[in-house]
Amino acid sequence: MSEPFRIKKVLNNNVVIAVHPALREVVLIGKGIGFQKKVGELIQEETVEKCFVLQDKKEQEQYKQLLSQVDERLVEVMNDVVLHIHKRFQTPLNEHIHTALMDHIGFAIKRLEQGIAFTNPFLVETRALYEREYEVAEEIVDMIEMKMGIRLPEAEAGFIAMHIHSALTRRRLSEIHQYSRLILRLIRMVETALNKEVDRKSISYLRLVTHLRFAIERTVAEEDITEPEGFTELLRSQYPMCYDIAWKLSKVMERELKKAVPLAEVSYLTLHLQRIISN
Repeated sequence: MSEPFRIKKVLNNNVVIAVHPALREVVLIGKGIGFQKKVGELIQEETVEKCFVLQDKKEQEQYKQLLSQVDERLVEVMNDVVLHIHKRFQTPLNEHIHTALMDHIGFAIKRLEQGIAFTNPFLVETRALYEREYEVAEEIVDMIEMKMGIRLPEAEAGFIAMHIHSALTRRRLSEIHQYSRLILRLIRMVETALNKEVDRKSISYLRLVTHLRFAIERTVAEEDITEPEGFTELLRSQYPMCYDIAWKLSKVMERELKKAVPLAEVSYLTLHLQRIISN
């Protein structure tokens, strides 16, 4: 027979912090699992619906603080949400998603209840850049509606997708936001230089956004890319305006990222800009 859990702290009727000889400190979730329970009492494994371990002490403390601030129903739903993300991607997730995503969604629900609208200026780009993450984010929005009766606005699918991407890549959310803002800034530079608004639904636009994302990531990682001999000179002579814009974009990237952008990136950006003009 498995060892029982011993209650360390009752957070609410359905969530307790407990200790286990093998698993150490764990979060237990179950209907009424904490009702009229006291510290030190034992909980048998068969009464536990969900159990998970946060290895990082800092994450444990943040999670415990957050649990006392959010709707009990959300705590249960979020455990299902993180499990769903793990199943869909079949890869380990950064533990921080337990606190970061629950905190974000809890705040989003409060804003919704207060009638505060919140826009996502990067929604189209997020859908293009993180296609799989966005698809799963939409599934999560549906899960929350089904289990809590709350329909989050479409903007939230974009924010949730970025949290998922952060957990998958183990990149800080602030870093992902920085790259997103940089891409938006570069797109606006393109529109100003061309004196036209680029169709956000066009294939050319989505390709440009995707290329900028990977160009930023390659630059940060200091990866070099090659191009055919004479390619730069050819593009500079054939598409001088596009090459000039691409060069200016590369200089903005260098200042923002504090890394050198390879010349080949300018060439490939030139081609993407030429496609936008042609379309």
